[in-house]
Amino acid sequence: MDLNIIRRDTPGCSDKLFFNSAGGSLMPETVAKTMISHIHSEQQYGGYEAADRNAEQINQFYEQAARLINAQPHNMAFTVSSTDAYAKALSSIRFENDDVIITTNDDYISNQIAFISLQKNLGVKVIRTQNLADHELDLEDLENLVKKHNPKLVAVTHVPTSSGLIQNVEGAGEICRRYDILYLVDACQSIGQMVVDVEKIGCDFLTVTGRKFMRGPRGTGFLYVSDRVLERDMAPLFLDMSGAEWSAFDDYKLLKTAKRFEHWETSISSILGLSEAAKYASKIGLHTIETYNKKLAESLRNGLRNNGLRVLDQGNNLCSIVTFCAADHSTEKIYKILKENNVYFSVSNKSNALIDFTLKNLDRAIRLSPHYFNTQEEIDQVVRMLAG
Repeated sequence: MDLNIIRRDTPGCSDKLFFNSAGGSLMPETVAKTMISHIHSEQQYGGYEAADRNAEQINQFYEQAARLINAQPHNMAFTVSSTDAYAKALSSIRFENDDVIITTNDDYISNQIAFISLQKNLGVKVIRTQNLADHELDLEDLENLVKKHNPKLVAVTHVPTSSGLIQNVEGAGEICRRYDILYLVDACQSIGQMVVDVEKIGCDFLTVTGRKFMRGPRGTGFLYVSDRVLERDMAPLFLDMSGAEWSAFDDYKLLKTAKRFEHWETSISSILGLSEAAKYASKIGLHTIETYNKKLAESLRNGLRNNGLRVLDQGNNLCSIVTFCAADHSTEKIYKILKENNVYFSVSNKSNALIDFTLKNLDRAIRLSPHYFNTQEEIDQVVRMLAG
């Protein structure tokens, strides 16, 4: 990994300290150029002709996305966000009254709201697994809940948005396979910053966003759909002509691939941009990125702790999301210092992580998320400005 080349490819990191890849990261120049080029093509030839001229490049998206997660192109569908992918996956499951969803305390806010909506509208029961003392997922409790409730779905967020925890999605996947339970994984914060392998996870659905650690454009994402879901003819509740063929006056035939989860009208420039972002990450290598990112995050956590700040991330396996506050739980002074020094960061609020922050007795936390275009020198700068 040549950091000089990567930073040259990332013009946005030259005039600021950018630590918000968990929110919306910096696109490599090749991603922006690819998108702009297609928009110029649409300007010149119109949307249909421009898409026809780029048909081969558009189809490469499915190969690039599949390569990122050790899948096959026919298992991939383009979506406009991870939440869009999540909603389509949920809508393909025909929930009924008293069906059970098992999830975790650390699942993403939009997922939790979707579960509660199913609870309110269809009478679905939502049950959350316990955490161990070290905040890891309690797999023994999960298995006991699966045996007791025979759930329609198990759903786990790989990396919560409000902490650096990496949940044991592979361990949960083994349990789901053992009891033949549908398994949905939200990987919107893990794809692009670490190795993710759907074969090892054993999930039926995996949802991804483009704008975070993937370094793709906003308004992009993808959905992985397993072969067994496709073979069961599962499909989103609302299909269109992209996902099915109108075969009779009152019938249709589903597309055989995961494209049945797509809608026909979409932003072609966004597909091409996300494909380019996936290609860029694959070229560097997810193993390389993960190793480098963990070193940066560990250095940042140690530096913050050594300066009397309270690092909030709990778990044995932590990633490139670092959350912290002052020793008295306040964030105002930290916020002011970072803003004055042109540091780009996020604030995580209790409303976005209600269970986690209630247990931690927090209202908000500062979130820094270094990525592989950041340097150790930038980590040291942030630590120095917060010293004392």
